[in-house]
Amino acid sequence: MITVVSGLPRSGTSLMMQMLTAGGIEPLTDGQRAADANNPRGYYELESVKSLAKNAEVIAAAEGKVVKVISSLLMFLPTHNQYRIVFMCRPLDEVLSSQDRMLERLGKEIPSTTKNEPMAKAFEQHLKQIRGWLSEQPNMAVHYVDYSAILEDAHRQASAISNFLDLELDVDAMTRKVEHSLHREKARA
Repeated sequence: MITVVSGLPRSGTSLMMQMLTAGGIEPLTDGQRAADANNPRGYYELESVKSLAKNAEVIAAAEGKVVKVISSLLMFLPTHNQYRIVFMCRPLDEVLSSQDRMLERLGKEIPSTTKNEPMAKAFEQHLKQIRGWLSEQPNMAVHYVDYSAILEDAHRQASAISNFLDLELDVDAMTRKVEHSLHREKARA
């Protein structure tokens, strides 16, 4: 079985990778993308996963491990493997705000708010499509995790994830990875 952490960019996938690694699952990463101001604890990525559409077998090395696969690439996972997917959910305004702050910290142009509206609609449509597609995949079990629920009760969420994965994870170690000060982009009231 391959454990996958997925979601939109900036939805909490790096946090979940940190939690699962602390819990006892070996991560499949390459360290190419170093920690920075946007993700001070690291990205936990495997660069070659971005080539799933052309080279689906890149995922074979993840057997028995956890790997991050962004939601738009899930459809390219080979069907001969079994997957347990922890899918991160975060309010779209927080995702977009986090992306804007990331661009700002990188010294890049931030899109105007009016440009974010079409992006939000595109993300909404993508999430609707991917949820529908995931529900039809016999080789994929999915556990949706609300980012704010982790912040509210990390221990409960870590326990639920451990149960979903059917693994005896170190739930206390997973809980300790949640750092509230890193939740910098909050949903608008």
